[in-house]
Amino acid sequence: MKKENKNLQKIISSNKKAYHDYFLFDKFEAGISLLGTEIKSVRKNGANLKDSYVKITDNSEAYLINCHISPYEFGNIFNHEAKRERKLLLNKKEILKILNKVKQEKYTIIPVQMYFSSRWVKLEIALAKGKKLYDKRETLKKKDIQRDIQRTK
Repeated sequence: MKKENKNLQKIISSNKKAYHDYFLFDKFEAGISLLGTEIKSVRKNGANLKDSYVKITDNSEAYLINCHISPYEFGNIFNHEAKRERKLLLNKKEILKILNKVKQEKYTIIPVQMYFSSRWVKLEIALAKGKKLYDKRETLKKKDIQRDIQRTK
């Protein structure tokens, strides 16, 4: 029974706006380096991925920018900042692969969802390209058509 629990993933936060604003291509799983009060806040569903993105620095390190993790309510003077940069834990090969795609094909790196994988907090990031206004309208039309088809069945 313990082996089944290890494979379960509890979703903490999902970036629904990313599916609306971007075409998503390759997805990667990354760990996040968090402080103690951040983990406690994340366990109480205090994370928000809206308007956040991933930046890769010159020395091949990936950082999550503009992700809001609300301060822990029982924290003291050692509480964390809500929107600090958080380091992502990726292999060097993965970082170089992502960096090459970003430079060659002009992709953006977007966090899609944050979840618990057993006891670790993981972040699913995706390479994305921005949608134009007419693309957004087209996807909304497709969703409406699919919804109507489901209703008639």
